[in-house]
Amino acid sequence: MLNSASKLLYPLTRTMQAISGVTLVSMMVVTLMDVVTRKLFEWTAGSVDFTFIGGIELIKYGLLITVFFCLPHTVASSQVTVDLFTAKLSERRKQLIQGLFLLGYVVLGAAMSYQFAISAQEAKETLETTQDLHISVGYFYNIISFASAVLSLSALINGLQMIVGHELETH
Repeated sequence: MLNSASKLLYPLTRTMQAISGVTLVSMMVVTLMDVVTRKLFEWTAGSVDFTFIGGIELIKYGLLITVFFCLPHTVASSQVTVDLFTAKLSERRKQLIQGLFLLGYVVLGAAMSYQFAISAQEAKETLETTQDLHISVGYFYNIISFASAVLSLSALINGLQMIVGHELETH
C-alpha cells in the first residue's frame, strides 16, 4: 500500500519540483532585468526608462514558491546524518531514526498548511494585497498551504516506508 501511494504521489512531487526550478530561473531573470533596466535608467540620466515596479515582490513570492514546491520531493533524501552519532548503528536503525525524523515533517507540514489556509482566508476577508502589484496575498497563501499539505503527505509516506523497512524507490 505504501509503495502504491508513493507511486501516485511521485508525479505530483516531481511536477512541483519542476515548477520550483522554473520559478527559480524566473526569479533570476527578473533580478537580472531589474538590475539592467535600473542601470540603463542611470546611464541615460532618466531619458530611457524601462524600470518596472513589483520586481522585489516577484522575487519575494517566487522564493516562497521555490522553497515550498521543492520540499515535498526532496524531504526523504535531503536529511543529513551526523556519522559521529550514528557510526555504530546498523543501517536498519539509521533508517528507522530517519523515518521517525520524517514524521516530524508530517506535523510541521500539516501545521504550516493549516496556518497558511487560515491566513489565506483572512487575506480574502480583508482584501489584503501586495504593495506594488496589488495581487491578493490569499492566492500565495493558498498555494503554499497546498504545498505544505503535500510536504506533510510525502513525509508521512516516506517516513512510514522507512519505519516498516521498505527501501525507498529512486525514480
